[in-house]
Amino acid sequence: MLDEALAALAASGGAAVAAAAGTEAWTGLRGSLARWFGRGSERRETAVLARLDQTGAELATAEPTQLESVRSAYRAIWQTRIQDLLEDLDAEEREQAAAGLRRVLAELPPARNQVSADRGGVAAGGDLTVRAEGDGSVAAAVVRGDVNVGRPWTAGGGGSSHRPSPPDASQG
Repeated sequence: MLDEALAALAASGGAAVAAAAGTEAWTGLRGSLARWFGRGSERRETAVLARLDQTGAELATAEPTQLESVRSAYRAIWQTRIQDLLEDLDAEEREQAAAGLRRVLAELPPARNQVSADRGGVAAGGDLTVRAEGDGSVAAAVVRGDVNVGRPWTAGGGGSSHRPSPPDASQG
């Protein structure tokens, strides 16, 4: 069983595959991930390329009403494949593989569609819908950058420390 950090890394890898298929990031991720899985074996790399091609083709031909379901399935499939590979390695190999996967994921271009939502809002990027209800709620698939939750912060007493602004009367 993987620790939390490696499980999260595997989840990020699965999400990257599902999100990149059909985008301009796909070709780069496809090749890098195949090399990562192959670990120097041309046979393993070729097998992973075939699986990635199947993933890309199924996502490209999925009916619009089924796309999120298919994407979710492939997110889980690739997360499991990454977890299985990491679990099969000894501790030193696992750390090297994790570092390699982090490099692969870091090479992905940032998402072109930036989204945000203010109080009571809903944000969606691409064909992913995110909903968070109530003040202070956050819902996310992948977060790259800052997430701010709660009331706006104001400078306190002219110093460099920051304190939350007090609630207004309607908040109790």
